Amino acid sequence: MRSLLLLALLLVASPLQAAERLNVVASFSILGDFVRNVGGDRVDVTTLVGADSDVHVYTPAPSDAKRIADAKLVIVNGLGLEGWLPRLVQSSGARATVVTASAGIAPHKLGSGADPHAWQSVPNAKTYVTDIADALVAADPADAEFFRARAKAYLEKLETLDREVREAVARIPADRRKVISTHDAFGYFAAEYGIQFIAPLGVSTETEPSARDIAAIVGQIRGQKIPAVFLENISDDRLIRRIAAETGAKVGGTLISDGLTGEKGPAPTYIDMVRHNIKALTSALDH
Repeated sequence: MRSLLLLALLLVASPLQAAERLNVVASFSILGDFVRNVGGDRVDVTTLVGADSDVHVYTPAPSDAKRIADAKLVIVNGLGLEGWLPRLVQSSGARATVVTASAGIAPHKLGSGADPHAWQSVPNAKTYVTDIADALVAADPADAEFFRARAKAYLEKLETLDREVREAVARIPADRRKVISTHDAFGYFAAEYGIQFIAPLGVSTETEPSARDIAAIVGQIRGQKIPAVFLENISDDRLIRRIAAETGAKVGGTLISDGLTGEKGPAPTYIDMVRHNIKALTSALDH
């Protein structure tokens, strides 16, 4: 009898609990992680662009329109990152509040537009989290104290993370704080922490580098005394070994820039991502 009564209570309580959870859609995995850290069990978070996926080239699915139509909040990065999103929001007929999590951040330039990768600076990530917390509080004032407390705790973790990055960079000799990378996502990181990211000469990310390209990179590394190379478009180990052998530069591995990995990957959370990147950089640049 007691077990039947308990089951009845659970069945009655479940819809109520589900209704109390704030339905939030985040445009991609990093924002989803921020929302989960602030919202905890008071939010249901869906990310349109999931782990190990590229938000820049994402093609929305029909199911994404339904997710947005059902949401109370849609959290976006802004700064031109989600060019596909406004049309999706319009086509969904959503009444959700669209929140730009990068609001208040002074954008850097990338080509002719804004550099959208503002999260690569941990102080900027703190702005994202504050904006998200404000949006959750506005959408669900009854849980304001809960959201504020969780945001405060997470901001303290980000403060610790920022110190970790600065301390790690400080251990790298000043003349070694430079890498060659085809990534264009680390402008905010470079400006915040003082590691120079240098574009490789003669290399297009659309094609495998030719012998002339490799010669140009070798000359560039020697001429600028660059201690490490992060070249995501060189997939042939023989080319990587050749560059390393001819220049003495270390091949630094993979930097994670535009999204988180799955749970089994090296960066399932934002904090994991930053720690992975600074470990990769310091391992390659420190003696």
